[in-house]
Amino acid sequence: HRQPKPPVEEGEQRTVEIEDIGDQGDGITRVERGFVVIVPDTDVGERVTIEITDVGQNVAFGEVVERLSDYK
Repeated sequence: HRQPKPPVEEGEQRTVEIEDIGDQGDGITRVERGFVVIVPDTDVGERVTIEITDVGQNVAFGEVVERLSDYK
């Protein structure tokens, strides 16, 4: 059976919190259904607005559009 469509699309902007750092040193966040988005040049706990640049079946990549303050 087919896998569900990824919950993000190229060009989409989202505000996310970086949850983890991957093996290559890139930030990782998760969106709907635990779908992973990799965001280079970010740190754990950072809140950023990202633009999705590339979407795969299991993972997407985004780049930082705006860095938000650390205050919740």
